[in-house]
Amino acid sequence: MRTELVVVGAGPAGLAAALAADARGVRVTVVDAADGPGGQFYRQPAAELNARRPQALHHQWRTWERLRGGLAASGVRLLTGHHVWTVTGGPGSFTVHALLGPGQDEPATVHADAVLLATGSHEHVLPFPGWTLPGVVTAGGAQAMLKGGLVVPGRVAVVAGTGPLLLPVATGLAAAGTRVSALVESAGPRQVARHARALAGKLPEGAGYAARLLRHRVRPLARHTVVRAHGDDRLTGVTVAALDADGHVRRGTGRYLPCDTLAVGHGLLPQTDLAEGLGCHLDGPTVTVDAEQRTSAPGVWAAGEATGVGGAALALAEGHIAGRSAAARLSGTEPDPAGWSPAARTREALRTAAAALDAAFAPPAHWAAQVTDDTVVCRCEEVTAGAVREAADGLGAGDVRTVKLLTRAGMGWCQGRMCATAVAGLTGCHAVPPRRPFARPVPLGILAGTAPDRAAPDRAAPDRAVSGRPVSESDRSPSEQASTGGLSSDRPPHGRLSRDQNPPEAFEEGSP
Repeated sequence: MRTELVVVGAGPAGLAAALAADARGVRVTVVDAADGPGGQFYRQPAAELNARRPQALHHQWRTWERLRGGLAASGVRLLTGHHVWTVTGGPGSFTVHALLGPGQDEPATVHADAVLLATGSHEHVLPFPGWTLPGVVTAGGAQAMLKGGLVVPGRVAVVAGTGPLLLPVATGLAAAGTRVSALVESAGPRQVARHARALAGKLPEGAGYAARLLRHRVRPLARHTVVRAHGDDRLTGVTVAALDADGHVRRGTGRYLPCDTLAVGHGLLPQTDLAEGLGCHLDGPTVTVDAEQRTSAPGVWAAGEATGVGGAALALAEGHIAGRSAAARLSGTEPDPAGWSPAARTREALRTAAAALDAAFAPPAHWAAQVTDDTVVCRCEEVTAGAVREAADGLGAGDVRTVKLLTRAGMGWCQGRMCATAVAGLTGCHAVPPRRPFARPVPLGILAGTAPDRAAPDRAAPDRAVSGRPVSESDRSPSEQASTGGLSSDRPPHGRLSRDQNPPEAFEEGSP
């Protein structure tokens, strides 16, 4: 398949970018691993579940309706079920490599002139004694079960960790019938108050969540943390304790809370594997972009949480800017920043708020002190905290990579996405994003098929393609063009809108 702009990720940033570029005459293809658009933020239940009120599970539902309606009315081609494992090539000749099928063992490729990465984020996981028990889930995992499967993980839950994500998780579970006995937040009111000016715009949203917590009788425990999860075959309860001003657990403050579910999270981390593979510069854990959302790699844009975690509204603004910039540069013209000035103002305000949230809701400074030596840190390879500490203290490992070589921590299926930051925290090593050649495990047969002398077939799964327009001639491979007799495209000339075209916009100034 051939397109002008390929967008990797169908969340808020990816959809906003795709709609902005499509509205300006660019042929756009969006690829995503999920079965439908929306990303994690707008995750939808399967149609077979016949959800009567899916909007009850979502924040900013009207924004989603606008995105969904714009996508249906656009010429954007959406390829779902495409698990992207790498992007190769350069400007004018990028190739996106993906895996299809239930076993992710069927190859697919999309060729494009430019790439826009909207790959989102993954959860920041920190270990503690008992965290591997059945019944302990991540906060995002509990939310995904509710949004995507219309199920709750248990009857009595404790929601714990730090960060804004805990609020919708606690209120969502409570509204669905789970008794949430406590919301355990390691940050305290003073930490949040220090950033009151930057977070002023978040106060109405926070007040709404506070009212819902009160309505469902969810007990908030500020400046507390979970120190242990209890149970044999599954979770039966947790011990929580208060934290002092420096982040140490205060002795004598532990209390036991019975529960069958613990939803725990410590924020989100940008998903940057594909960007690193393309040679994009990173500033710490985030992809570096300029005012147009361009990365340091020519022909590559990035938007959303890969450039810094800040929520759906920020992702929409960044995606809109990236899509307009890509559309202009693909048509050979200089972008006009005045055209996206409302989105730029929103972006700057929300980036400031995001930085304040990061500072206010940082994980407890001394969380590693509560991790016992027998606690599993790397679940894939079953490496304990004791083994990790021995690698650093006894064997002299001075960085996460050396710890990995000595212990196998980070060598499993997730390739360190879940445990790398924990290993860094336990050893005192600097957390450096690892350079992975692939974004996900790939069968050897697929790798053999992508060798220069055996190019992977140019294909996409027809039953997984969703589009607001018919497939045009330029979308087809040469062999497909020959077999169809050379169908002509119904798109307007490159870089121009047809006279009656009314471009749908995903971003609106003042919208969430």
